[in-house]
Amino acid sequence: MKYRTKNHHLIVFSCLLFLVSCTETKTMKVTATAYNSLESQTKKGDAVTAAWGDQLQPGMKAIAVSRDLLELEGIEHGSKVSIAGLPGKFTVLDKMNKRWKQKIDIYMGENVGQAKEWGKKKVEISWQVD
Repeated sequence: MKYRTKNHHLIVFSCLLFLVSCTETKTMKVTATAYNSLESQTKKGDAVTAAWGDQLQPGMKAIAVSRDLLELEGIEHGSKVSIAGLPGKFTVLDKMNKRWKQKIDIYMGENVGQAKEWGKKKVEISWQVD
C-alpha cells in the first residue's frame, strides 16, 4: 500500500509540473491611468459596479483593461496582472471603452488625489496565459 501511495504522489507532482509548464507569461508596455468610484469616471447611476458585475470597493487591487488586451492578448475577467513598480497582483474586474488601445486603468477607490498624482504613465505589465 505504501508503494502505491508514493507512486500516487509522484503522478500528482508530475501532473502539476506539466500544468505549470503549459502556461506562458506575457509581458508588454501599456499606458496606465487611474480611476475612482465616481459617477463622472464610471457608469452613470452606478459608480461601483464593474463591467462583469463585480462590486468595486476601496482597497481592492483591481484594474480595467482596454478591449484589445482582452481580445488579442489572452487577458480575461479575473486574470491576475503584475504592474512593474507596484506591489502585488491586480485582478482584471473591468473593461474600458472600445476607443482605448493598449491601456489599463488602475482602480484607486475614492482617493481622487492619489489617482491624479498617478496621472498617466507607461508601465510594463505581465500575466499568465494558458
